[in-house]
Amino acid sequence: MNVDLFGNEIVKDILLRDKYVEPPFTRLDAVSGSWQKRKNLWKQKGIKSELGRPEGVLSGGKPKKGLFSIDDPSYKSIDGYTGTSIFDPVLCELMYKWFCPDGGTILDPFAGGSVRGIVANFLGFNYTGLELRPEQVESNRQQGLDILPITNQPQWYEGDSDVLLNDKWNFDFDTIFSCPPYMDLEVYSDRPDDLSTLNDADFTLKYESIIKKSCDKLKKDGFAIFVVGDVRDKKTGYYKDLITITKMAFYKAGLKLYNEAILLESGLNTAAMRADKQFTAGKKLVKVHQNVLIFKKP
Repeated sequence: MNVDLFGNEIVKDILLRDKYVEPPFTRLDAVSGSWQKRKNLWKQKGIKSELGRPEGVLSGGKPKKGLFSIDDPSYKSIDGYTGTSIFDPVLCELMYKWFCPDGGTILDPFAGGSVRGIVANFLGFNYTGLELRPEQVESNRQQGLDILPITNQPQWYEGDSDVLLNDKWNFDFDTIFSCPPYMDLEVYSDRPDDLSTLNDADFTLKYESIIKKSCDKLKKDGFAIFVVGDVRDKKTGYYKDLITITKMAFYKAGLKLYNEAILLESGLNTAAMRADKQFTAGKKLVKVHQNVLIFKKP
């Protein structure tokens, strides 16, 4: 045993980033240089999660100009600002490595773009994503073939999760990881079974049903991870509290909240552009974080 001058055992320092990629704290700092460097490495693999999205995501039935891809948890629609972003692949990497066993199975009931699936299978997991829009599923599958070996493809299924989850799989998944529609913040399609087209009450009922059916297919002691953010009512400006709606849906499904983290977003420059006008007009703070809710099945 190595000891120092005073006879104390010398313990080698453990660097958290060496062991966990990023420190396992309740604040996930997507602004940091190490996070951004890793994100760029993922993007260099050719992930284009914005493909398969409509050119103008509908809001109130009218295309809006200058949108980010809403497949990123840091997405906010900003009129007049153009750009493209993707769901954060580093967040995917962390959640998979931290909460899914090696080679485990992952269920995503709100698949959206390709990122969560490609990252999962690239890392040796087995991803199953459910997505309502056929054009998105087609795009995801093509990107999977472009980036990953044909023998290691994520599985995307087209259809309503509320229907597909009824009897599609006869085995249980190790982990659930998803980012649901943020109620009516942005409307993805005009389909009547699209959650984003529903009023708040109908959204909540269907949302709870999909979460319950997903959790029924989760193994005991398995983790379910949802990336969510609050949504303001477009008429009143009050929050609808999607975070609490999500927590209550999981509680009803029999899971318990195990961890909660704040994802500090990287789009601070665009937030600064909006801050003065938004706060002066309505005393509304500019949102620069999302919530990562981590539930466990007893």
